[in-house]
Amino acid sequence: MPGRGCLIPATSLKHEYRQYLMSENYSFFDMIVNASFVVQVVMALLMVASVTSWTIIIRKRRLLNQALTGSNTFENSFWSGGDLNAIYRDITGGNTEPADMAGLFEAGFREFRRLTAQQNMSPDQVLDGVRRMMHVAQMREMDRLEESLSTLATIGSTSPYVGLFGTVWGIMNSFRGLGNVQSATLAVVAPGIAEALVATAIGLFAAIPAVIAYNRYADKVARLEVRYDSFIEEFFSVLQRHAHSRTQASR
Repeated sequence: MPGRGCLIPATSLKHEYRQYLMSENYSFFDMIVNASFVVQVVMALLMVASVTSWTIIIRKRRLLNQALTGSNTFENSFWSGGDLNAIYRDITGGNTEPADMAGLFEAGFREFRRLTAQQNMSPDQVLDGVRRMMHVAQMREMDRLEESLSTLATIGSTSPYVGLFGTVWGIMNSFRGLGNVQSATLAVVAPGIAEALVATAIGLFAAIPAVIAYNRYADKVARLEVRYDSFIEEFFSVLQRHAHSRTQASR
């Protein structure tokens, strides 16, 4: 027992404190609070990545569901045999800009109407302009659907390694601390290792949902792209018949 005027070494206090934590309920929050500064920075970065990942997941899920529902609704309307001019008026009469498959139709039919209104435009020239416009609209739609997917992929692929860096750093500090004690026991090194392993756990917590969501959403985007390609070819065939029938009627 040290006297009133004696100073207890800091390493001894730290050793006693960690032994106390081992004897008590050592919670997850305690491990974060008592981790080294570098490990805490790593944990903070991983938590930010996790929040960002879940924000993208929720927003992307809503966007893809809207694109799928909107494409199904428009496709049913398009193949119901309605007049193309009537369908065009319906999708352009709202307050919002047409998106998904309706956006492809709007871009292609608008260009078709514009080119057919011009003089001395052959059917092939009209159809080439329509095809280019629809492909431009498709690329814009794909950019909209694929937005932030690369962020999910980055979080999913790098978070485990960032967490592993925090773990390695924490374990190195724990073993360096063994040089300041006379007897190296599990009670001395275990708290530091446990604190370090929390970084790996948080890294996996951030990475696993991001990887699952990226794979799922990338598959949905690819399926929508195939549907858009098919619709462009089918709609192009319809416009091709209209263009040639207009040319024959004008002769």
